[in-house]
Amino acid sequence: KVSTDDPETAFCTLANREELNPEEDSIHHCLYQFTRNETLTETNKLLCDVCTQRHCGPKNNIKSEKKYIYTNAKKQMLISLAPPILTLHLKRFQHAGFNLQKINRHIKFPEVIDLAPFCTAKCKNVAEGNTKVLYSLYGVVEHSGTMRSGHYTAYVKMRAMNNHISDLVLRGPSQALETEPVKGQWFHISDTHVQPVSVSKVLSSQAYLLFYERLL
Repeated sequence: KVSTDDPETAFCTLANREELNPEEDSIHHCLYQFTRNETLTETNKLLCDVCTQRHCGPKNNIKSEKKYIYTNAKKQMLISLAPPILTLHLKRFQHAGFNLQKINRHIKFPEVIDLAPFCTAKCKNVAEGNTKVLYSLYGVVEHSGTMRSGHYTAYVKMRAMNNHISDLVLRGPSQALETEPVKGQWFHISDTHVQPVSVSKVLSSQAYLLFYERLL
């Protein structure tokens, strides 16, 4: 979908991206790369309906010869609606010739993450004036093994019922200014085996899926 409602703010974000210096092999770097500004030229030019109509005239019918006009354009994918629950799925494979190869290196991820640099300036459910969209980590899925076989385990934070999340789902963002991680005990779950672990153990895992709940 091409948005032309407000071209002036089309590539603006809630927080200044220029101040970011995302570390390589980090979730911030992944998000920064995924939401970077791209220029579409040559074979990637955008089909412009306005330019085509201007060139062919408004009375052109379907049967007439129409010359479609393609133009250079800019493209950027940003978050327009901050979700109550944020799920990040890391691509842990790459093509090696005709085969797929698993990516085993550690990707750094924080206990609290700010999505504001990756949200559009007019994010629908962020209060005007807010420059932070904070999320607290509560679950991690890890995969060990190869592309052909392996084992999934999970890290889960046991915490008190979070009424803030229910409010976000039912009534939208509240005015609560929570900036700290939701308190609770982390557990490592592997089949029927469950044991308590430290947050440092969780943050050192090779995450495949990350689950965050919205704080602010």
